[in-house]
Amino acid sequence: MSVTEYDVIIIGAGVAGLTAGALLASRGFQVALVTAGEPTACLSTGCIDVCSGNHNPLAGIKELPDAHPFHLVPEKTITESLDNFLKAMQEMGIPYTGTLAENRLVLSALGTFKTSCLVPSTMKAAPQDTRDSIHIISFAGLKDFYPGYIISRRPNTEFSVYDAGVASTMGIAAHFEEEDCLERFISWLKGQNVSADRIAFPAVLGLESADKIVKMLALRIGKPVFEIPTIPPSMPGRRLFNALKDYFRKKGGTIYWGWPVSGVEKSGKIIEGVTTASKGRPNSLNGKSFILATGSFVGGGLVAGRETITENIFHLPVHVPGARETWFENDYFSFSHGIGRAGIIVDSSLRPDGSPLENIFVCGGILADTEILKNGCGHGLAIATGQRAAESCMECLR
Repeated sequence: MSVTEYDVIIIGAGVAGLTAGALLASRGFQVALVTAGEPTACLSTGCIDVCSGNHNPLAGIKELPDAHPFHLVPEKTITESLDNFLKAMQEMGIPYTGTLAENRLVLSALGTFKTSCLVPSTMKAAPQDTRDSIHIISFAGLKDFYPGYIISRRPNTEFSVYDAGVASTMGIAAHFEEEDCLERFISWLKGQNVSADRIAFPAVLGLESADKIVKMLALRIGKPVFEIPTIPPSMPGRRLFNALKDYFRKKGGTIYWGWPVSGVEKSGKIIEGVTTASKGRPNSLNGKSFILATGSFVGGGLVAGRETITENIFHLPVHVPGARETWFENDYFSFSHGIGRAGIIVDSSLRPDGSPLENIFVCGGILADTEILKNGCGHGLAIATGQRAAESCMECLR
C-alpha cells in the first residue's frame, strides 16, 4: 500500500470542497482532494444562489431560521468568500456578474424567472421583467429545450431553429468553439433579420469560451445576447466545475479522481488518514486535518435507509428530521419536504456536533437544516461554508 502525506485532505469535489481546497492551497498548505466522480455542480445552472427569499441576499440570510448553518458563518467571511469566487472565476476566464447587495433574475427554460445572486456573464443580459421582446434561437434535434414553453408564458417572444449539424448539448457547445462554424452561424443569424430587443439561446454557446462568444455575438448582431440555463446536462454547471477544479490545481492542490474512500484510519479522537480504492493496489492518504464536503443525498454524502439516515465515510452523527413518514409532503414539487433538514449539525467552527473526532470539519450541502431549495441558498452556502471550513482548518493546523 502506498502512503502519501498532506496537511489537509478534502472528501468531495463539489463547490464547497473546491472552494476550501483552493483557499488552503493558496496559503501554502499541501492539500489533496479525493472524489469518487463528478459532483452535482455539473448538473446545476451554474448560478450562485445565496439566499433567494429576499431582494437583498444578506438581509435574507438574517431572516433564515436560527438553526440554518448560514448563521455559523460571519458576514465578513460570507462577503470575502463571494469576492474570492468572483476574482477566481475572472482569472479562469468565466466571469460572473452580480452583487451581494441584491438578487437578480434569470430566465428559465420554462419561461419563468429564477432568482439568483451571482450569475455567469453569459446570462447578464437576461431581461429583469416582461417588457422587452425576445427572439429565441433553438437548435435542430436538441432535446429538452422547447421555446414553446417560454412563448406560452411570455408576450413578445418568437423563435428560429438553426441546424448545427449536431444535436447534443456538448456537441453544439463544441461547434461554437470552432471559428468557421461560428462564422457560418453569424451569417445565418444576420439573415433572420431579428427585430426583437434581445436574443436568447439555450446555454450551449461554447465549452470554455462562452463569455467571449456571447460578447462577439452581441457586437456582431448589435443586440444584447444571453443564455438560458437548461436542464442537465448543464453547460454552465460544467463550466463552473471545470473552472473551480482548474483553479484549485493552479493554486497547487492535488486531485485524486475516481478514488472513493473505502476506509478511515484513526488514533483516539484524531483521524490520521483515509484509505482509497483505485485501480491497482489500495492507497493510504494521511493528513493532519480533514474536510467533509460530499454533498447531500444526490451527491452521495447522505444515504437514507428505511428508518434512519447515515453518513458512510466517517460515520458522523446525522440529524434525522423526525419519523420517515414526515420526511416528504404529498406535493412532490413542494420546497418544504422534511428531508431537506437532514444532515450534519456542526458548531461555529464547522466541527460535527456529537462526534469525538477533533480534526474534521464539514461544509456544503451535507450540513443540517439547509433546506436548499426552499431557501435558495445552494452554491452560495457551499462557497461560504467552504471558506469557513478552510479557515477553521488553518486554525487547527497552527
